[in-house]
Amino acid sequence: MALIDTLAQAAKARRARVVFPEIAEPRVAEAVARLGAEGLCEPLGLAEVSEAQVAALVAARGMKEALARRMLDKPLIRAAAMVAAGEADAMVAGADSPTRRVIEAAGLAIGLAEGVSLPSSFFLMLFPDGREMVFADCAVNVAPDAEALAAIARASEVSARALLGEARVALLSFSTGTSGTGDSVDTVRAAAEATGFTGPIQADAALNPGIAAKKGLGQGDANVLVFPSLDAGNIAYKLAQELAGAQALGPFLQGFRKPVCDLSRGATAEDIVASTIVTVAMAAG
Repeated sequence: MALIDTLAQAAKARRARVVFPEIAEPRVAEAVARLGAEGLCEPLGLAEVSEAQVAALVAARGMKEALARRMLDKPLIRAAAMVAAGEADAMVAGADSPTRRVIEAAGLAIGLAEGVSLPSSFFLMLFPDGREMVFADCAVNVAPDAEALAAIARASEVSARALLGEARVALLSFSTGTSGTGDSVDTVRAAAEATGFTGPIQADAALNPGIAAKKGLGQGDANVLVFPSLDAGNIAYKLAQELAGAQALGPFLQGFRKPVCDLSRGATAEDIVASTIVTVAMAAG
C-alpha cells in the first residue's frame, strides 16, 4: 500500500481538527470539501475570537490583552492561536500567503517545541519506484550554520519517524568524510559531529550501498537527506520532481509545538488534500 494511502487510513481514524485560514480560496475550498466528505479530517474555518485564543497569545509572548485581541484580527495568527488554544489540532495555510507569514503566525502563537532552536521545513518525497524520503531544509533557512544545520537534522529525524516509521539521516556535502575541505564541508562536519548522524557525505554514497562501502561512510540507505543550504535543497527537490517524476508534498514546517503545513502557492486541490493527510499524521505523532 502506498504511503499516502496508509496515512489516509490513519487520518480517518484520527479525525483531527484542522484549521484552514484561507478556506474561501477556491483550491482550498475544493480540498476542504473532499477532506470532509471522505472523513480525512474535521476541517475548520476561522472561529470567532475566544478568550482561550487571547490567553494563548498572552502566555506565548507576554503581550498585553488588548494587543493580543488586535493581533487576532489577522487570519493566520487567529488560526495559529486556535491550534495553541486547543481549538484545532493542526493548521494548513500558505495557498495564498507567503511562507514567512505562516512562520510568523506559528512562531507567535504556537511557539517552538522544547529543545528546538529554530523552525525549518521538509518535503515528503514520493518516488515512482516506491521510495519515500524526507528532504530538508528546502524552503526556510537560506544558509544555516552548524548549529542550525544540526537543529534541522534533529527535527527532520522526528518528522521522518512520525511519517516513515524510521529515520536514517544523512547530512549532504560535495565531500564524503575527510576527503574534502572548505567552509561548507566544515559546517556539515560540525553538524554531523553534534548530532551523530552520517556526514559529511555525498549524495551517491548516502543512497547507494556499494558507493558507501567504497567511500567508507554510512550504509547507503538514507531516507532523510539534509542539505547544506536552501539553494541545494530547493534545487534538489525540484530536479527530483522534473527528472525522476517524484511527488513532492509540502513544504511542512517542523520544530513547532504542534503541526503546521505551509502550502506552496501553486498547490492544487489534490496537493492540499495530500498535504493535509500528512499534517494529520504529524498531529497524531
